[in-house]
Amino acid sequence: MPFVSPESSMAEFTLRALVIGLVMSVILGAANAYLGLRAGMTIAATYPAAVIGMALLKVLKGTILEENFARTVGSIGESVAAGAIFTLPAFFIAGLWDPFFTTGHFITSTIILIAGGILGIMFVALLRKVMVEDVELPFPESLAAAEIHKSGRNSSGGSKFLFGAMGIGALIQALGQMNFFKISYDKFIALKEQLIPSTAVKVKGGALLSAPAVSPAYMGVGYIIGPKLGALNFSGGLLAWGLLTPVLYYFIAPYIDAAFLNLWASEFVKTNPKFTAQEALDKVSNPEFQIAQIWRLVVRPIAIGGMLMGAGYTLFKMRKSLSTGIARSISDVKKAATSGGTSVRTEKDISFSYIMLGILGVAIATFCITFFLFETSFLAAFVASTVMIILAFFFAAISGYLVGIMGSSNNPISGLTLTALVVTALILVLMGVDAKSGGVAAVLGVAAIVCVSAAVAGEMLQDLKAGHILGGTPWKMQVGDIIGVILAGSVMFFVLNFLNQADIAQGNMAVEQGGGYVGGFGSKNLAAPQAGLMAMLSKGIVGGGMTWPLIVFGMLMGFALILMQVKSPMLISVGMYLPLETTFAIFIGGLVKALLTWWLKRKPLMLRK
Repeated sequence: MPFVSPESSMAEFTLRALVIGLVMSVILGAANAYLGLRAGMTIAATYPAAVIGMALLKVLKGTILEENFARTVGSIGESVAAGAIFTLPAFFIAGLWDPFFTTGHFITSTIILIAGGILGIMFVALLRKVMVEDVELPFPESLAAAEIHKSGRNSSGGSKFLFGAMGIGALIQALGQMNFFKISYDKFIALKEQLIPSTAVKVKGGALLSAPAVSPAYMGVGYIIGPKLGALNFSGGLLAWGLLTPVLYYFIAPYIDAAFLNLWASEFVKTNPKFTAQEALDKVSNPEFQIAQIWRLVVRPIAIGGMLMGAGYTLFKMRKSLSTGIARSISDVKKAATSGGTSVRTEKDISFSYIMLGILGVAIATFCITFFLFETSFLAAFVASTVMIILAFFFAAISGYLVGIMGSSNNPISGLTLTALVVTALILVLMGVDAKSGGVAAVLGVAAIVCVSAAVAGEMLQDLKAGHILGGTPWKMQVGDIIGVILAGSVMFFVLNFLNQADIAQGNMAVEQGGGYVGGFGSKNLAAPQAGLMAMLSKGIVGGGMTWPLIVFGMLMGFALILMQVKSPMLISVGMYLPLETTFAIFIGGLVKALLTWWLKRKPLMLRK
């Protein structure tokens, strides 16, 4: 039985709950966009949205259904952000949107994000009843979220821990900005220069060292994924920066002669015209720049091959769940279409006619984007929109099913998106579409809509299950999420552009100072590993521009990790793609959790009423 009776007329869809949810949707979405671009992973927003919404509404004397509604709207921004960071930066990395910010790109991105979000909500509204009432789907995170709201009726609900941790994180971030944590590193470098002066190194080669990133955001990611997964991620960083990059530089460095440097400098001037020939020559002669280029141009494609193998392995391990989800989705639609209306408040969804209109509207929007903005042929645009609807439906159903089993934190959205991208790319290539006819952009556009749809569907179904337990009204939660998707989808492009422009400015400053840092999406600070993978695959399949030897090397490396029974080959490859200081900070967060868990097991807890 629901926590709140279906006959109750308790306040639910109120203006204050909607405003709180929308603010959380934007803030948590922006925070996850930042994390996803830099660390390659997002964090489920259900729990922080539940705690923050509950704390605010408790002050305003709100009801538990208002808290449920605010959490539902507030957590949907994270799903929109996940879909955005996995795909939209790929347009920039692939060279299609350079510069990233234009009015046309903003309109295209906004349509993609809103269309994908609404499509996911429509499909979930179609499947909600049969999925949330299925006793075979435990919905672990939904149960936990519902218990947070129930416990919050009599206590603080953990808000003191959340806000306390936010204060500690702000302090660490402020100290980091003042270079407080670099003191010991600088002393280490000074001691190293005394013991082993740079002039004493006669062999041409070396490794690039940098100070570890003391970031509360990265440490929070490591704390959530735990010490084992954090160690796997850090091992990828060690593999890239402690083995592959220095070994490659050791063998390549002797062949970097004056003729090669002059050629490299002339190519550098073409892409950086503000540099003189001498300035460019000084820059490419810098070992830091050379090592960074080896990592970016050689090691990263190998990491992408490993990610590709890791994604395929993840889907292979989940093959039974995926096939079951596909079979269920077909039967669930039949049940939803044949079931009549209901007068019970807790069982009312958006009407079937509105659902069909929403799906048709998204299909038309996809056709218009592909035909008018990406300038493909009429047939290619029609096929792309049709494939998008079919893939989005199945992946939304599969996403919901997987969330019901494992929770949204473990939902393999990037693997589903990768599958959608490859299927769409192969279909368009068979139709004769190539890079010159807008094929790469069309593939990325379809993949982006499918990605957002699957991410939103999984998060929405998780919230609907929590609402089902608490006694929420489904159609009100669905309408609230539509509003949240529209707002988050409208502002997410500005968040991405702000991060991209800030990193480009930092890169330009580093270049002027002689460093080897190149800013923007795909750079050291905004690695965007999933988007880099999407860009390389779409260009490789449609445009034929893939560095296949390096990709194959990476796939073989991933296969070797699978044979060694590594728990997550994908996470190791992501660690290779990220800067070492990022993976180190994530690893530190995992160690903090391990130490705290060990301490709590040894120390008896005093239970107080």
